[in-house]
Amino acid sequence: MNRWGVLLAMAGFALACWVIWQQDLTAVFALLSGAGFALLWMGPAHLPSVLLNAHAWGMMLPGRARGSLGWRAALFWVRESINHLLPVGRIGGEVVAYRLMRRAGVGAAPAAGSLIGDLALSLVSQLAFALLGLALLAWAGASLGVAATVTSIVVGAAAAAFAIFAVQGEFLSRAVAGLNRVAADRLAGLAEASRKLDVYMRRLWRRPREMGLCAFWQLLGWMAGAIEIWVAAWALGTPISIADALLIEALIQTLISAAFVVPGALGVQEAGFIGLAVLVGLDPAAGAALAVARRLRDVMLFLPGLLAWAWMERR
Repeated sequence: MNRWGVLLAMAGFALACWVIWQQDLTAVFALLSGAGFALLWMGPAHLPSVLLNAHAWGMMLPGRARGSLGWRAALFWVRESINHLLPVGRIGGEVVAYRLMRRAGVGAAPAAGSLIGDLALSLVSQLAFALLGLALLAWAGASLGVAATVTSIVVGAAAAAFAIFAVQGEFLSRAVAGLNRVAADRLAGLAEASRKLDVYMRRLWRRPREMGLCAFWQLLGWMAGAIEIWVAAWALGTPISIADALLIEALIQTLISAAFVVPGALGVQEAGFIGLAVLVGLDPAAGAALAVARRLRDVMLFLPGLLAWAWMERR
């Protein structure tokens, strides 16, 4: 963990504590204690999201390298665990997944290309999910304001378009080839590897059916995350509709992605839960309890994911 990661984590943790402290702590603790072990259901409720995203990722891999759904789901779980709990800018999980795929015998180009393609398309599917959340918010009679809504859409669309554009070009191989010339051909191996990756990416983007299916299954994976919100609200004794759960999950995930430099989106996630809970008619204390429940879910799911990563590396 570098110095900036430590500072951001500390600042985020302080903000999270302050946000929760501003609420009615008696009510928050009453909701959490009343839920008890029912909050453990948030763990199994996350499984559909993992399986859907693992299936989507498989669309980016050639048949021989695709492996089983269970294998991809395990790798996706490790990716999530690292990106959620460690200060890695939400991409360290992909680096680790690449290492594990290579150790499993997957070629360098398919391993890297599938992860890059999956990550780029996740921006597109998340944009669609965020738009769904904004539509549900408007349907519920609330709004973020015209300026904030337009800005969010423009920034999201620009990020998705840039990601798609960047991975289609030969930017990587050209850059590495230039460095290889400067280094008097000392980077020949890296230049050849980057060329193969660009070839794989060009072939990948010529398969619109697989790309469309990947984005579609990813969108379903985002939506499946609302099951956890619905289960948590039920466990806390503050039930909400599936539409409200989708609204909260869509906008919370947007906030988390926007705050990718803050480890675990500490503070940002807590403030978002409280604000969105109020928008759907819940008490701020219920929003704070939902935020704490989500953190408990992270510990319950992603600490074992880090242990699974260590086990896979040793194996």
